[in-house]
Amino acid sequence: MAKADRSPAALHALVLGQLDDDQAQEVVSIPLEGKSSIADHMVIASGRSTRQVAAMAQKLAEKIKQEGFGPVRVEGLPAADWVLIDAGDVVVHLFRPEVRSFYNLERMWAFGDSEPAAGTA
Repeated sequence: MAKADRSPAALHALVLGQLDDDQAQEVVSIPLEGKSSIADHMVIASGRSTRQVAAMAQKLAEKIKQEGFGPVRVEGLPAADWVLIDAGDVVVHLFRPEVRSFYNLERMWAFGDSEPAAGTA
């Protein structure tokens, strides 16, 4: 049996796939490799309500564990205005839209790139 891929790229693909399955809105992925030691990727997405944000966070954390990427830290439940999922190489921020626009993490993590991240105005 082939060894499962546990690379940061595989974890990133799993996160993006699960968020797509759960109908996350305005998904943005910011590459951090070589820019920050906290993770290789930061993924930011929105849910339509606190209920959807909480459900997406719980399903994503469970999926990451099931696929063998190790323990996952989840912060921000049960309020679910902003939930942080720390999966090591990939950090995920799930927001309600109003909270996301208030904190505007995409702009904070743009590193002076000339083009704004996808999904931002």
